[in-house]
Amino acid sequence: MRTVTVVGASLSGLYAARELRAQGFDGRLVIVGDEPYRPYDRPPLSKEYLTGRADEDRLALTDAEEIAGLDAEWLLGVRARGLDARGRTVVLDGGRTVSTDGVVVATGASARRLTGSHSPGGGPSGVHTLRTLDDARALRAELTRGPRRVVVVGGGFIGAETASSFAALGHEVTVVEAAALPLVPQLGPEMAAVCAALHRRGGVRLVTGASVAALHGRAAVTAVALTDGRTLPTDVVVVGIGAAPNTAWLAGSALVLKDGVLCDDGCVTSLPQVVAVGDVARVGGTREEHWTSATRQPRAAVANLLAGRTVESARSVPYFWSDQYGTRLRFAGRRRAGDTVRVVEGGVTDGAPGEDGLLARYERDGRTTAVLAVDRPRSFTRARRELAHGTDRIPA
Repeated sequence: MRTVTVVGASLSGLYAARELRAQGFDGRLVIVGDEPYRPYDRPPLSKEYLTGRADEDRLALTDAEEIAGLDAEWLLGVRARGLDARGRTVVLDGGRTVSTDGVVVATGASARRLTGSHSPGGGPSGVHTLRTLDDARALRAELTRGPRRVVVVGGGFIGAETASSFAALGHEVTVVEAAALPLVPQLGPEMAAVCAALHRRGGVRLVTGASVAALHGRAAVTAVALTDGRTLPTDVVVVGIGAAPNTAWLAGSALVLKDGVLCDDGCVTSLPQVVAVGDVARVGGTREEHWTSATRQPRAAVANLLAGRTVESARSVPYFWSDQYGTRLRFAGRRRAGDTVRVVEGGVTDGAPGEDGLLARYERDGRTTAVLAVDRPRSFTRARRELAHGTDRIPA
């Protein structure tokens, strides 16, 4: 290969560029990014950056020395618009094209928005999503206007972390979750109930079983009307209802698109000269929106791209973490419906994790399938290692 184009100046895109050079690719390297910024770290946006404990210089994932070492052409603030049928040309804004021998798709995902007039930018001001640096800048600016009433729509990880940050700054916060409990798909009902209690302990009101019917306010949002008839007065709305993979630019290409770019276990798409990594990639039938997946997948993806076929698997034990209300949740493994759950360390007090946290194991057919920790980092590291090494049988 003489030219490889990485589409997406994201975490996974940066790691792919690093792997290309580390694995011996010395040809032309082009990195295309729709944001005008070089790769930055997204997890702090809902935590340290939002609360003012970290400024933008702390978000950078690379520096001048590495940029020089990568010897790449950076096309930033430029959106990819298409990929030709053979995967040999990337079409950019304005009709510009990049001829290429290989492509790494690393375009990530975009925050889902409320429909119709509820959409940020299409209705009253004060309605935000939180996915990009620009999103975080706008939301952080809201915090400088004194105490605010905040409604967070969605009780997933982004919603919970944002609610936690607002509460820490002294704002009045309500989280609205359409399901009976937040985080059920990830944690299951038993542990979701325990972790939901963190909101209460953090002074945040949790409303479940209801979704948004309408937003009130003309120039600025003043209230959120719910489907159960309640109305929540508010000054700020944060929409955290998940993310959709950025695949629209690939419509009409030869790639298979199904809630992401469909790949085999090695991140290879239906075109051997095209691989996909990070939030946009459905690897082996699963799309994982986790920091660790975005940093691990590029190694195998690049090896397979350079080989022209799948020679290495990118599959690993999933792992993610979330910081909420002064605690850290860590999860590893693959939980399935019907798994039993046991708290094997620590305990639960008044429905919430105890002061010393807890470690819970998900079990099926004599094996541990996943593990959740609230704090307890050493115990979690040991349990995660057992999962990775296959030494996770349950004692008789």
